[in-house]
Amino acid sequence: MRIYHCLPLFIWTYVFHTVDAIPLQEKTSSDLPSKRIVGLTKDDDKMLHRTKRGWMWNQFFLLEEYTGTDTQYVGKLHTDQDKGDGNLKYILTGDGAGNLFVIDENTGDIHAAKKLDREEKSLYILRAKAIDRKTGRQVEPESEFIIKIHDINDNEPKFTKDLYTASVPEMSGVGTSVIQVTATDADDANYGNSAKVVYSILQGQPYFSVDPESGIIKTALPDMSRENREQYQVVIQAKDMGGQMGGLSGTTTVNITLTDVNNSPPRFPQSTYQFNSPESVPLGTHLGRIKANDPDVGENAEMEYSIAEGDGADMFDVITDKATQEGIITVKQNLDFENKMLYTLRVDASNTHPDPRFLHLGPFKDTATVKISVEDIDEPPVFSKISYLIEVDEDVKEGSIIGQVTAYDPDAMNNLIKYSVDRHTDMDRIFSINAENGSIFTLKPLDRESSPWHNITITATEINNSKQSSHIPVFIRILDINDHAPEFAMYYETFVCENAKPGQLIQTVSVMDKDDPPRGHKFFFEPVPEFPLNPNFTIVDNKDNTAGIMTRKDGYSRSKMNTYLLPILIFDNDYPIQSSTGTLTIRVCACDNQGNMQSCNAEALVLSAGLSTGALVAILLCVIILLVLVVLFAALKRQRKKEPLIISKDDVRDNIVTYNDEGGGEEDTQAFDIGTLRNPEAREDSKLRRDVMPETIFQIRRTVPLWENIDVQDFIHRRLKENDSDPSAPPYDSLATYAYEGNDSIADSLSSLESLTADCNQDYDYLSDWGPRFKKLADMYGGDESDRD
Repeated sequence: MRIYHCLPLFIWTYVFHTVDAIPLQEKTSSDLPSKRIVGLTKDDDKMLHRTKRGWMWNQFFLLEEYTGTDTQYVGKLHTDQDKGDGNLKYILTGDGAGNLFVIDENTGDIHAAKKLDREEKSLYILRAKAIDRKTGRQVEPESEFIIKIHDINDNEPKFTKDLYTASVPEMSGVGTSVIQVTATDADDANYGNSAKVVYSILQGQPYFSVDPESGIIKTALPDMSRENREQYQVVIQAKDMGGQMGGLSGTTTVNITLTDVNNSPPRFPQSTYQFNSPESVPLGTHLGRIKANDPDVGENAEMEYSIAEGDGADMFDVITDKATQEGIITVKQNLDFENKMLYTLRVDASNTHPDPRFLHLGPFKDTATVKISVEDIDEPPVFSKISYLIEVDEDVKEGSIIGQVTAYDPDAMNNLIKYSVDRHTDMDRIFSINAENGSIFTLKPLDRESSPWHNITITATEINNSKQSSHIPVFIRILDINDHAPEFAMYYETFVCENAKPGQLIQTVSVMDKDDPPRGHKFFFEPVPEFPLNPNFTIVDNKDNTAGIMTRKDGYSRSKMNTYLLPILIFDNDYPIQSSTGTLTIRVCACDNQGNMQSCNAEALVLSAGLSTGALVAILLCVIILLVLVVLFAALKRQRKKEPLIISKDDVRDNIVTYNDEGGGEEDTQAFDIGTLRNPEAREDSKLRRDVMPETIFQIRRTVPLWENIDVQDFIHRRLKENDSDPSAPPYDSLATYAYEGNDSIADSLSSLESLTADCNQDYDYLSDWGPRFKKLADMYGGDESDRD
């Protein structure tokens, strides 16, 4: 810190001015002292005026940043009214008075109480006045003065940023502007060189330079390459005092990046690439990737691959992967090992955005050789076509050959092939194929109207390797044959008015035909040959596949004929000609004068017929006689019926007889003898049926005993045969139940229900020997008699 000392300069200024007894005015200018005007009178005619000496002080100057031990002396205030006897008192007011600036009220000396900084405040305006201590009155008017702070070089230059970032394209020429840096100095630019800044470069040479006055950074070397070095750090210094010794300085850092330009062509890392591919790969398969290196970045490194030449230019293709900038080799056409085993391609890689400024550096593309080897595999059979279309008439006979497919084995072994029809595509088994030569023939009749197309799939399979097979679609179109006669398009029923006139159109009919002739339909309408001339109606062919029905006579009578049936012969013009007869129903109705139908019902016809009373009576008698005959016939039929064996509301006359007798158990022998069902030996041969009283007692035929041969099935069949031939059996179906189970078994009964009635007690001690699982039974039955009791 430099310390500057200066001596105050006091300037006594005498100003003479002529006024008429004007009091001392406050001086507003900072450069002129305050004045006191005193008027002196010489005589009444002529007055001599003199300006007396006023404040004895001038503008003050003070150095900033004073670091002395004593207070810094600023200046002295004095008036010619001061006699030195201490009667006057000097008072200071204004900016900083009392804290920054203090005044000796007796002598008028002004001192700076604190260190001042011009950068904070460079000018202070104060006011001074002199007061008589005794009277308290001002002896001089208050006057204003200025204290200016002189600058010293105490502030170093400062840059607007601590760190600058800039970029410049690589390969730029010398002197290319990069960025401008700016530094400012807080010192007074109007006082000396404290604020005069000069720029210089401390780091970054010899690549960059800086203009000393403007601070613009420029390139200093030509053709700087980003690929060699991309980032540079430059340090710039700003120094005041015009860069002279003793000046203060500040620095900043500038990071400079070289941006990319397309000045580097792509290059393949190797000259030859080798790939292998099976001959059966599908089209579009990726065989491999190649990549050329480009040291540029962004769009300057974008490239495109293409096939320049080679014997496989038609078989393969190369596409560019934009994400990885790689070339992908793909299959363009089907490969065949037997046809060609090795392909050679020349692939180019070129930049898509070349820069014309650097074309002199060489062609911006590179070429590599790609070799592709085709591998042999066992291929499936190949058909001669990708699909087959067969046309056949619908009247073809069963077993007729309608077409043929051919396939071959593309491998060198040329294996034999067999053909078959995929039955999933021919569920009705209409077609078949010769397994050896591929001839397709029919198995069933064809009908175009039901199925005009048949789409089947033929499979060709190698005989030696069934896994190798191919499929081909075969489209079979059924051609139309005129085998259907034309028919009415709908059922026609119309009416004719009783008051109709000849030549009136009562109906227009149209027809349809299931056939589809190539030249379109053409139908003709005629009366049937049996009735070539109809006296009531006329058929008019409209020549547009429709016909009009016209009246032929004047008036029709419902009493004579209420409905007419008009047969119409319809035939087509295709070969062979097909024809049919359609019948038009025409009802005779009553109409008004405008031809609107009013009534066609049967009641009107009966009333109009006008039957006589005798005819109606005769019809009524016939109806009564018929009813009497029906009643008599029903009564006779009822008398012929026999009395039913069982009269019950639950009687079922089909095959079930219900007996609502519960009986008295096994001891009740009055209703049924159940023992007979259980044992055929106890059967009474002469016992009659007990449910009804038979009208005629027949001799009961004795049967041969069946218990000699105990066979339940044979027993039931014989009983069934006996009942069928028994004349005393009921004259309707009945249910006969046999509960016979056969003779007793040689095995004893396993039931323990009869053990209590046995004559001798049984021994259950053996249950104890059967293990712990039978311990409970052994305790129950194996104890002594007292325990059991």
